[in-house]
Amino acid sequence: MNRNFKLAAIAGAALLAAGPAFAHTGYLAESGFAHGALHPLTGIDHLAAMLAVGIWSAMAARNGGRMWLAPLAFVATMLAGAGLGIAGMALPAVEPGIAASVLVLGLLIALRYAPSGPYGAVLIGLFALFHGHAHGTEATGSIAAFVVGFAVVTAAVHVAGIGAGQALMRVRLALPAAGTLIAVTGAYLLGS
Repeated sequence: MNRNFKLAAIAGAALLAAGPAFAHTGYLAESGFAHGALHPLTGIDHLAAMLAVGIWSAMAARNGGRMWLAPLAFVATMLAGAGLGIAGMALPAVEPGIAASVLVLGLLIALRYAPSGPYGAVLIGLFALFHGHAHGTEATGSIAAFVVGFAVVTAAVHVAGIGAGQALMRVRLALPAAGTLIAVTGAYLLGS
């Protein structure tokens, strides 16, 4: 069995074993760089979406697109969404929007659909607005450091996703399998 396929299977099993999203529990103080850096990693919703953005970006680059366009759009729009959340401005259907982002990105990966133009970056930016809003509404205390923390870690997870996407593209059925797993995670999140 191919080494990359084994790694994808292990990562997939970890995603399936995870419980509901814990990033939005409201039980922890969300203040400072360390909390901001941990926040995107503590919920399967954010983690799956960020990895999916990276995988999708690797696919888009293979189709002649700019690999960094979608991750940059995600981070920039996520920061705008965080600003809305910090300012106390309501955004409808934040949690369903986050879950839908995981589902849709998973389906795009499973179907190997990654357009090389800016349309995908616009869609990813829209999803990022929900993710950012969720982060921003939970920020307290040292808000600037919290925002920097989750922005840096988000970018790092995108880079990891790009690496994963490049590896998955080398294995015949790995992209559809990984995309399906991400989409199933999104469907689970929508149903919970």
